[in-house]
Amino acid sequence: MDKILRNIFTASALLFSFILSSYAQSSNYTFQINDQLDERIYAIDRLTFYEDESNELGLADILSSPISDKLKINPDFSKNQFSTENTYWVKVAIQKTPQSEKRWLLEFYDQTIDQITAYIPSEDGFRELKLGDKAPFGDRVYSHKNFQIPVDNDSAGIATYYFKIKSSQKADIRIAFRSYNRFIYYALNEYFLYGIFYGMILIISLYNGLIYLAIKEVKYLYYVFYLMSVAIFAACMDGIAFQYLWPNHPEWNQPFSGFSSYLIVVFALLFSTHFLNLKRRFPSMHRSFQVILAVKTILFAGGIVFLPALLEIQIYDIIPFFLILFSSIYVWVKGYSVARLFVIAYGILFLGVGLKAMVHTAVIPHSTVLYYSLHIAFLLEMLLLTLALGDRVKILKDNRDRALLRSLRQAEANAQLKEKVNRELEQRVDERTQELEKKNQLLLDYNQQILAKDEEIKRINSLLDKDIWKLKSQIKENLQARITNKRMSYADFKKIFPDSSACLRYLEQVKWENGFTCKACEHGKFSKQSKIFHRRCSRCGHIESATAGTIFHGIRLPLEKAFYLSYTVIAEHNKLTLEDLSKLLDLRVNAISSFRVKVKLQLEFKGIHYPDWEDIVLERSHELN
Repeated sequence: MDKILRNIFTASALLFSFILSSYAQSSNYTFQINDQLDERIYAIDRLTFYEDESNELGLADILSSPISDKLKINPDFSKNQFSTENTYWVKVAIQKTPQSEKRWLLEFYDQTIDQITAYIPSEDGFRELKLGDKAPFGDRVYSHKNFQIPVDNDSAGIATYYFKIKSSQKADIRIAFRSYNRFIYYALNEYFLYGIFYGMILIISLYNGLIYLAIKEVKYLYYVFYLMSVAIFAACMDGIAFQYLWPNHPEWNQPFSGFSSYLIVVFALLFSTHFLNLKRRFPSMHRSFQVILAVKTILFAGGIVFLPALLEIQIYDIIPFFLILFSSIYVWVKGYSVARLFVIAYGILFLGVGLKAMVHTAVIPHSTVLYYSLHIAFLLEMLLLTLALGDRVKILKDNRDRALLRSLRQAEANAQLKEKVNRELEQRVDERTQELEKKNQLLLDYNQQILAKDEEIKRINSLLDKDIWKLKSQIKENLQARITNKRMSYADFKKIFPDSSACLRYLEQVKWENGFTCKACEHGKFSKQSKIFHRRCSRCGHIESATAGTIFHGIRLPLEKAFYLSYTVIAEHNKLTLEDLSKLLDLRVNAISSFRVKVKLQLEFKGIHYPDWEDIVLERSHELN
């Protein structure tokens, strides 16, 4: 029991001494040069400073008694209380030790501070040094992403440094007092880690760019653009971009930082949309992403044109990454196994973005791990997303292989079924073949009978053709006799020529009864035209109608009525007047008279005094009787 009490007492004493030493260290705000300590870092709450709301004070005003008394330590002040409208004066007192074997410097961590005017003590008073990301990079004492001020330790005493700080965004006023050895060690390691970080981004970008060129899937291109946006954004935040890309253009720092953060959101949403196939798997979230893209674009344009503060990282920038994480979890839960590594990747990135945003806005206190939380999150996210893309290909390949295996099994089953069906078909074909052979034999027998009948039919047809020819000859003679009979009535005549087709058929038969002869070239061969009752010369192409060369060519009267009017000219019994013909044929008297005169003139021109029907129909002449 005594031993336990002694241990408790010892531990309490050590704790009490540690608290006292910590309190003593925190109470000592003069930087003591001590070779035993290579580095000391002081935040704004442990520095002596004054907030100038007028923005008009100079160094002489700060050194004067009324103002110098206002430079105090405010333990409750944090970065979140930093005002971009005011100027901050920071005072740093250093107890010099000429016996020190090391060289020392002061360093500002925050590379985004716009203006730092350092007033360095000298023999003539103070020497002014301009720092900050609004000044060209070449004006710095050391070519480093942070701001360093060398400390003179040649003589004993206390050297007081003053810093005038002005920034358009919340600045993290944190001063490190360290030796050159510590600075070189930390700077080399930091740049080495930066090289690994940006090198991995470059390698992963090239890898995915080559994959895009090979398979042409746009998600890989969006992922490459996303990685390059991350690289530019991180380089802007680290000060690497200012150091290596545009050292003589400090005015580019804030626009490029805002532009890269805008591109990160844009390509993260586009990549997530295509990777997770949200248009089909989560349509409402797909529309939400489009709205976020529109809002982010408007804010970015507003920051460029009107309010540069909109280009800075804000707490609402975490919303797109939260929605990406939520949508990936949703589609994963819905059975899209491809999203499993994507969920982990964006879970880590969401945590990193949240921590970085809260550190940037001073919601949580600063620490080295939290300061680089976004870099760590980006690095892990890039590795996991690359694995996710590979895992997606693997899963899709497995699905394809399973589908192929199912297809092969189905093909085997189909082959077996096909073989079974073929056997059944062969059996049925054999049976059917036997039936067909029997039926073919019957057909051969029937065919022999049909051939015999056919010969008999041909013989009968030959006899019928002779009878038909005789009958046609008799019909033609009767038709000719009836027509030449000049005592037919209109009713009888209409039975022979009821319409124009009958008239044209008669003209065609009479006109070309003895063969066709072209009027243009006297060629005897012809071909039928598309129009009926027309013939086309096979040599010259001359087309001739059945009415050509007759009194009926080009007339406007109905052909069957014109036929009857021609008949009335030669009919001996025709005692009808023009008025009677007009009523009978439903034609005008003038038209009837004109056509009859035309027929008579044609007959007189031919010199025919006792005409027959064919004298009117055919184009032939007679000698005058």
